[in-house]
Amino acid sequence: MDKIDVVKKIQDIGVVAVIRGKDAAEAIAMSDACIRGGVTAIELAFTTPRAHEVIAELSKKYAGNSDVLIGAGTVLDAVTARIAILSGAQFVVSPAFDLETVKLCNRYRIAVMPGTTTLNGVLAALESGADVIKIFPGEILGMKAVKAIHGPIPQAPLMPTGGVNAENAGEWIKAGCIAVGAGGALTGGGKTAEEITAAAKKFIASVAAAR
Repeated sequence: MDKIDVVKKIQDIGVVAVIRGKDAAEAIAMSDACIRGGVTAIELAFTTPRAHEVIAELSKKYAGNSDVLIGAGTVLDAVTARIAILSGAQFVVSPAFDLETVKLCNRYRIAVMPGTTTLNGVLAALESGADVIKIFPGEILGMKAVKAIHGPIPQAPLMPTGGVNAENAGEWIKAGCIAVGAGGALTGGGKTAEEITAAAKKFIASVAAAR
C-alpha cells in the first residue's frame, strides 16, 4: 500500500493505537484487542522488546486484511526506521523530528510522522516531506496549540499523542486534527483484552461523533 493510501486510511480510522508491551506476547494481545474494537491502525513502539519481530508477526497475521495497518512507533533514527520497514511497517512514527528518518521513509514511500512541540518543528517537518505531524506531548500543548498552529499553517496535518482519551478524542478532531494517537488510555492500567476492545470502541465512537 502506498504511503498516500496509508495516510488516508489513518485519517479514515481516526485513531492510532500506541502499543507498548512488556514483551512480544503482550504487545500482540494488545494489538489484537484494539483491532477487534475497530482501532485498526497499530503503532508498535520500539520500547517493546524485540519490536521488529512483533511488527513482522502482526504484518503476516493481518496481511489479508486491508483494514489493518501495522506501523512502528518510538523510532528515534533512520537505522531503526529501516529495520521497521524491512519487518513490514507501513508507517513510522517518531516522538521528535529527525531529518534522516524522514528522508529514509520518503525514499521507500513509507508514511512518516515525526513529533514536535514547536511551530518551527512543524515547519521543518513539513519542508522535509513528513506526511503527518505528531503533536507530542498532547497533554502539555493542549488543543489550543492545534488551533494556534493552524492559524499560520492551516495545511499542516496534525495528530496528537499523549493526554488523549475516549472522552476528549472527538474534541481533538474538532480542533482540526486528522487523527489521534491513543496509548495509556486505550491499553494501559492493566486492562484485560476485553477492556481494551471496549475502550477502542469508545475511541472510535468519539471520533465518529465529532465528524
